[in-house]
Amino acid sequence: MSLKPTKVVESFYQSNDKDAESIRQYLHPEAELSWYGTTGLKNLDVEGILGIRDELFSSFDSLRAEIEKIFAKKENVAVHFTYHVRTIENPDEEMPLAHFVAIWELKDGKLFRGVQVSQLGEEVEKSPWA
Repeated sequence: MSLKPTKVVESFYQSNDKDAESIRQYLHPEAELSWYGTTGLKNLDVEGILGIRDELFSSFDSLRAEIEKIFAKKENVAVHFTYHVRTIENPDEEMPLAHFVAIWELKDGKLFRGVQVSQLGEEVEKSPWA
């Protein structure tokens, strides 16, 4: 994969492909993600990351990442985004699931080491970047 670092991260989060193998292409075989969320710290390897993604796709009718800000310094990428979902019970209404800030180090053009912080979603009137 010869994408720019920001494009790798953007493509990973915005991918709506439910097939885990297509998502795996963005992850280094030794990828690790430390995720600080509302339930505490989770340390995930590749299989853990794919497992969380599978849970999201099986729990919601649709999942969409809205990237607010993304920038890179060499092989390090920071991204601020919100996941929006449509529930199986109410597929006509999209709502924010959670807001995220993630920082990834890339190795060999793939996501290698990341730290991610999330907070449960709420409607935001105005982007902090506007």
